[in-house]
Amino acid sequence: MPVNYYFPSDPPYFLFAISLFAGLACGRSFEVTLRNLVNMWSRSKSTRVMLELKSSSIKVPYLGMCVSIAIFMSTGLEIFGLPTLFGYVVAIPFTIGIAALIWRQLGQMLIELERGGSAALDLDSFEG
Repeated sequence: MPVNYYFPSDPPYFLFAISLFAGLACGRSFEVTLRNLVNMWSRSKSTRVMLELKSSSIKVPYLGMCVSIAIFMSTGLEIFGLPTLFGYVVAIPFTIGIAALIWRQLGQMLIELERGGSAALDLDSFEG
């Protein structure tokens, strides 16, 4: 008895590559923006700089990175033979969950940085 497999007639290689490139570009933009905000804060020690983390200057690259990752994951699943809808059903909740956890962790780390300076984040001081 032959087994029927699902093979997409035209796998989304182009969308896969574009989403990878967009994710890397948004990630770099996010890194530069975050680094600039932390450097500005370290010079001024102002809570106003930390409030800028709630602005669109940091959220737009992060959102772009998350959308790109979701598309990258779903097209990757489609390339491996899974249906398109299934790829998005898996990738979107997974990406939203991980993105929310990372955003929360970033916020907690920045609060610790604001409270105790860079020494609060020195992980080498915990070595025995």
